[in-house]
Amino acid sequence: MTYHPKSDFMRVMMERGYLADCTDYQGLDEALSAGMVTAYIGYDATAKSLHVGHLLNVMMLRWFQKCGHKPITLMGGGTTKVGDPSFRSDERPLLGPDQIAENIEGMKQVFAKYLTYEKGENGALMLDNAEWLDGLNYLEFLRDIGRHFSVNRMLSFESVKSRLDREQSLSFLEFNYMILQAYDFLELNRRYSCVLQMGGSDQWGNIVNGIDLTRRVLDAEIFGLTSPLLTTSDGRKMGKSAGGAVWLNSDMLSPYEFWQFWRNTTDADVGRFLKLYTELPVEECERLGALGGAEINEAKAVLANEVTALCHGREAAEAAQATAREVFEKGGAGDDLPTVELSRDEVAGGISIVQVLVRSGLAKSGKEAKRLISDNGARMGDEALTDPGLMLDAGALQSPVKLSAGKKRHALVKLAE
Repeated sequence: MTYHPKSDFMRVMMERGYLADCTDYQGLDEALSAGMVTAYIGYDATAKSLHVGHLLNVMMLRWFQKCGHKPITLMGGGTTKVGDPSFRSDERPLLGPDQIAENIEGMKQVFAKYLTYEKGENGALMLDNAEWLDGLNYLEFLRDIGRHFSVNRMLSFESVKSRLDREQSLSFLEFNYMILQAYDFLELNRRYSCVLQMGGSDQWGNIVNGIDLTRRVLDAEIFGLTSPLLTTSDGRKMGKSAGGAVWLNSDMLSPYEFWQFWRNTTDADVGRFLKLYTELPVEECERLGALGGAEINEAKAVLANEVTALCHGREAAEAAQATAREVFEKGGAGDDLPTVELSRDEVAGGISIVQVLVRSGLAKSGKEAKRLISDNGARMGDEALTDPGLMLDAGALQSPVKLSAGKKRHALVKLAE
């Protein structure tokens, strides 16, 4: 697309690779150029932390605020009770109100690092759609809102169609989700003059629904903007690692492991990820991404440092890099490694190395731990582990022991004080 944006925000979105689609490029660009605009992204409270898969959109909100506009983080206290069916092959497990509230508290910790919620003209707002969804009168809602939705059109959306094409059940509860999400946009426009919804490209249908509903009910001019659904250059979904989701809360994934995830980025992704996940100038991102040979490893360390500094603070990023240097270059244990503490009772009769590998998170199951050992992929200190029947006792753990799975994943095992 050859459109040349006037507004800072649209320029950043296009230059750095955040933009997949927009309902009206020119109209939105003009609105952004004319003054402060309010935009939102919705987040259902399905876990206690956001993960790396959410980070692209969190960065979009951060840039939005940096460009002088007002971001809204909309927590799905109401919609989480229904569950978004988009591109899922099964129904989401339904969560109770206590679990949803606990998840929202955990997710709030992440947003506070990327956005400024202080009072001020473009201070971010943290809202919960339970505020307007919990008290809805069903008959009134059907009459006032439901009449604007065509079931034929809803069935044509890719997120619904893909489920029906596979002959997988789509409950009436989930089918209502897109109406509730559209209603969120209407309410945010009515209450907060919000004119833009952003999200991943899988949300395109839901966003267009909200725009259509708000135009019909309030006759308001509003916009939608989506980001690409990222996969790594080797085809994996962004945000997944061998150990599962890469969480943004430090109590669910240590800053060192988070740093290590970014340090392990494949060469081909470095430049792109620097543009999307850091605030380094575009030219610098391109220069670093174009490095070859051993120099690309320096670029990966810059990527890991910058992303970790935004999420966990500069100090945590520097500590993670120091630990990595200690572990990889000097063969040491590193104070910042993920640590498993075993009680003296647990090791009194000896504890199998297979159990310890699972406890440390280096293997998901005993079967995987045994396979790791048989494939010569596990080490204890500098020695390869060859015997899955090995037992560790208190004597073996008098000083902390470093376990490794492959070259890049490590953990410390020690006796509890």
